[in-house]
Amino acid sequence: MAKEMISFKNVTKVFGKGEAQQKAVDDISFTIDEGEFVVILGQSGAGKSTVLNMLGGLDHQTSGEIIVKGKKLLYMDDKDLAAFRARNIGFIFQFYNLLPSLTAYENVALSKSILKGSLDAMEMLQRVGLEAYADKFPSQMSGGEQQRVSIARALAKNAPIILGDEPTGALDSETGVAVLELLSKLNRENGNTVIIVTHNADIARCADKVIRMKNGKIKEITCNENPVAVSEVQW
Repeated sequence: MAKEMISFKNVTKVFGKGEAQQKAVDDISFTIDEGEFVVILGQSGAGKSTVLNMLGGLDHQTSGEIIVKGKKLLYMDDKDLAAFRARNIGFIFQFYNLLPSLTAYENVALSKSILKGSLDAMEMLQRVGLEAYADKFPSQMSGGEQQRVSIARALAKNAPIILGDEPTGALDSETGVAVLELLSKLNRENGNTVIIVTHNADIARCADKVIRMKNGKIKEITCNENPVAVSEVQW
C-alpha cells in the first residue's frame, strides 16, 4: 500500500487586507502518496503556484493544515523549515533561477557545499546529458539546456520531492518533451515524488494523479490507472 507523503486539509491562503483581500487558495484538501507523479492543472490565476509554494515551505497558509513527510510546516521556525526544505525539496523553476556568474557545474555543485548527502554534480549533469556543458555559463546555453541544469541541481540535493513550477512553460515543444521525459524517468526509476504545476492539459495524461484547480478551488481530482508515456502525447 502506498505511503501518504503530503496532505492538505482545508487549506486557505489569503493575500491582502480589508477590501483588497483576495483568496488565492480557497479551502482545498488533497493527498499525495510517496512516489506519485502529480500534475496540478489550471489556468493563470487558478492558485496552483500558490499551492506549490506552500507545499515547498516558501509560503504559509492562512488557515488549514499542511503536512509533508509527517511534519506540520506551519509550526516550524524559519531555521527548521529551511533545513527541512533543503533535505526534502528540489525546486525546478520556469525561468531556471541559475546564478549567471557560475558555470553549469558550479550551479549544480552549490548544494554539495551546504548540504550533507548531496550527490556528485558532474554525475547529475551526466544524467541530464550535459556533462560537456560543465564549464559553460547560463548565458552560453539555450533555454532547454538551462532547464536541464536546473533539474540536475534539484537532483543533486538528493531530495525525495521534486516540485516543478511550469518547468516547460518557457521551452519549445521538443525540449519540453525531453525535460518531461527526464522527470518521468526519475519518478519511475528513482521513486522521486514529482509534482508539476502547469496550464497544459496534455501533460496531465502522463500523471498518476491530476488535481484540477479553478479560481483557487479544486475542481476535480482524478487518478490515471494507465498514464501514457510522455513520448506518446501529442503536443
